[in-house]
Amino acid sequence: MGMRLHEYQAKGVFADAGIPTPASQLASDVDGVVSAADEIGYPVAVKAQVHVGGRGKAGGIELVADADEAREAADSILGMDLKGYHVEQVLVEEAVDFTNELYVGITMDRSEGKPVAMVSTKGGVDIEGVAEEDPDAIAREHVDPSFGMHPYQARKAVYDAGVDESVARDVSSILKTLYDLWESRDGSDVEINPLMVTEDDEVVAADAVMNVDEDALFRQPELAEMEDEAAGGDELEQKADEYDFDYVRLSGNVGIIGNGAGLVMTTLDLVDHYGGEPANFLDVGGGAKAQRIANALDMVFSDDNVDSVVFNIFGGITRGDEVARGINEALEQFDEIPKPVVVRLAGTNWEEGMEILNEDLVTVEQTLEDAVQRSVEYADEVNEQ
Repeated sequence: MGMRLHEYQAKGVFADAGIPTPASQLASDVDGVVSAADEIGYPVAVKAQVHVGGRGKAGGIELVADADEAREAADSILGMDLKGYHVEQVLVEEAVDFTNELYVGITMDRSEGKPVAMVSTKGGVDIEGVAEEDPDAIAREHVDPSFGMHPYQARKAVYDAGVDESVARDVSSILKTLYDLWESRDGSDVEINPLMVTEDDEVVAADAVMNVDEDALFRQPELAEMEDEAAGGDELEQKADEYDFDYVRLSGNVGIIGNGAGLVMTTLDLVDHYGGEPANFLDVGGGAKAQRIANALDMVFSDDNVDSVVFNIFGGITRGDEVARGINEALEQFDEIPKPVVVRLAGTNWEEGMEILNEDLVTVEQTLEDAVQRSVEYADEVNEQ
């Protein structure tokens, strides 16, 4: 698992490494926002500091031109629920007057077993969408970690992406710095989207993402100090740590519980395939005792975004009949089942498990495809009401 820094934290790391960032201040109350905006100078952007994409579309980013607008924006954003996250802090940031938006990033290409640098002239939008709809719009350059990124590789990626010559040198330098940060700080992903180009041909990191390998934090004491704050106050992710679950909160409404990362990923893909949107990745790991299942259900039921839940459990060392008893006992702990639950069992003693499941509490499906389709249907029905 990785630790994701907040935007303001990532920008601090980037700025210390020499990457240009806008003037900014962190604020946690309305007066603090107005004071910061007055000091920075208008116009400024007021940006919610939570770990979700699409903050602007969800009302979490506002551009303001004076103190009255700053006060209104702060009053609106602070305390809001943004895709399930409670906004407790905002970044007040100098607005950048830009003429173009780029994307630069470093991640691990697991299919190649190497880190890959990516550059695109289609910055400022969902880069995953760009990769899917127009993969040629992203230039990629794989790096041999034994030698690191050579300057010519950074220049090649920028050239292949079609970045304008007037800023190509600066963009190449920023890409090289990003790689050095990724390597030296044990990063899993680092990116700037957008990297803004101003009228004066300056480049400025208007956003910043930095995910750090959690297992390497012992080598990164400075970043480790940011961990609690970077968690962002998300109660569900804190619960996951307490329960020792692998959990990632997503933006959809179909809750997913499975035992094994591969099973959970397959379920996520199928939810998407059948027109649904996953609400989470939740791997309960080995064992399926009633309390562990109850903890998983408590987490998923506590997510206001979830409208239905699908279990995908494979009985191995833990038999299917034991899993079924655990699910029954867990659900019986709830006075009322708040959201429909669909269960699919496979593996050892799965048939016995299917017979044991209390169909007054859950919907039982024979195949994973049927279970996912049913859970997507349940979620759609809730949205139609």
